[in-house]
Amino acid sequence: METPGSQSSLHRANLERVVRAVRLAGSLTQAEIARTTGLSAATVSNIVRELRDSGTVEVTPTSSGGRRARSVSLSGDAGIVIGVDFGHTHLRVALGNLAHQVLAEESEPLDVDASAAQGFDRAEQLIDRLVAATGVDRAKLAGVGLGVPGPIDVESGTLGSTSILPGWTGTRPAQELGRRLGVPVHVDNDANLGALGELVWGSGRGVKDLAYIKVASGVGAGLVIDGKIYRGPGGTAGEIGHITLDESGPVCRCGNRGCLETFAAARHVLPLLQPSHGTDLTMEGMVRLARDGDPGCRRVVADVGRHIGSGVASLCNLLNPSRVVLGGDLAEAGELILGPIRESVGRYAIPSAARQLSILPGSLGGRAEVLGALALALGEMGDSTLLDGGVEVGAPAFT
Repeated sequence: METPGSQSSLHRANLERVVRAVRLAGSLTQAEIARTTGLSAATVSNIVRELRDSGTVEVTPTSSGGRRARSVSLSGDAGIVIGVDFGHTHLRVALGNLAHQVLAEESEPLDVDASAAQGFDRAEQLIDRLVAATGVDRAKLAGVGLGVPGPIDVESGTLGSTSILPGWTGTRPAQELGRRLGVPVHVDNDANLGALGELVWGSGRGVKDLAYIKVASGVGAGLVIDGKIYRGPGGTAGEIGHITLDESGPVCRCGNRGCLETFAAARHVLPLLQPSHGTDLTMEGMVRLARDGDPGCRRVVADVGRHIGSGVASLCNLLNPSRVVLGGDLAEAGELILGPIRESVGRYAIPSAARQLSILPGSLGGRAEVLGALALALGEMGDSTLLDGGVEVGAPAFT
């Protein structure tokens, strides 16, 4: 029996510390493991050798700073995780392993009026199809990350009011999917998962403080502070869409006037172009036309950028992030929207905060949220079962 403070318990704690560092990063050199964990190089070397001999990690030659090094990642067959992203009109599912390798990914249209039960039926079918196509052992399933387009109550796991999937309000999506799959399910809103996806795989790599801005049917922000998603005590942090820009402006769905969302979200922006471009115009189509030189679309994209920039300036003044990543369809507009965002930030943000900020388009496109769901599942799972011979499928844990 291990006793607190004993050599065996200290060794076990060091093993878990190394496994956690590698699991969260995907792969690290031994020198990076030492810096991340605070362990000595000799201790890390011994632990990596032990984990490699047990089949928990794989070690491959690499280079770092022009010198030969060894890259350490979790074994590809140590376990699998699943990411599920429910959007306004789509369902995406991705299957990955603990080495941060995406093994399979698929998306399909989703009727906005579908019930939660119908949505989960579709998700189950898609998961079964990906598992069968890859031939992975279902017993290796360690957890699921789930993204939904609305606020999640952190205590009850209940989805709050959402105009994007109206039939889902009041449901407990993690509990429902966990009951169906029999594994731990962790849920978050789409903006937070977009931030996680870009942080781990995309334009947010290398920073610890960033804001991911997503503009679609609504406007939201995923906030990363010191490398972790900040949700706030009620789970509603990042509702940048409800920053007031004009107290006499249009009435927002939240009941206030002149929120950022009323100047930037699709349902408020696209009607401005309907007289000249028809009622079938989408945000994606507007961006494409703007890139092709359409003057009306260019003007609207620029206006949206300036409004978003006002909201980003407020974030800079409050949180001082080092990077802002723009996601969603608008990111494809490139400098047509990033330039106006920077212009507003330069005008309204504290100069010292604006100087430290980089504003980039997301590099993952529509995949950001589903990859963020994979990252959520990877980040929430425990490490002890990996050291005890593999993944154990236990009772669902709803977070």
